[in-house]
Amino acid sequence: MLIPENLRYSSDHEWALLEGSRVRVGITDYAQDALGDVVFIELPEVGATVSVGGALGEVESTKSVSEIYAPVAGTVVAINQGAADSPEALNADPYGNGWLVEIEVADPATFEALLDAAAYQSLTES
Repeated sequence: MLIPENLRYSSDHEWALLEGSRVRVGITDYAQDALGDVVFIELPEVGATVSVGGALGEVESTKSVSEIYAPVAGTVVAINQGAADSPEALNADPYGNGWLVEIEVADPATFEALLDAAAYQSLTES
């Protein structure tokens, strides 16, 4: 299981990458593996306001439908239409082409509160 050191993680298995005042969000390798083959992604609209732990969208796989939760609070400023059009990108490259949204962070402390790679690895092993 891949857990990049440069990312932060939520206990709901989303990853977050801080780029200036924006946070790029996706689901982790652990999450995509547990889901199985992803066949559909529902993303929010650009301009949507999200809160920490609030619903951000859904991922449907051959096994189940799972909510995606916002790891930070703010405003959605970009969505990855490529991933929505080709949901298999979540399985093939969850930390690259499989990113889901970018959020303009309302409170940088919400990013700092996320798990680092070591803490996320401990979570997945328990």
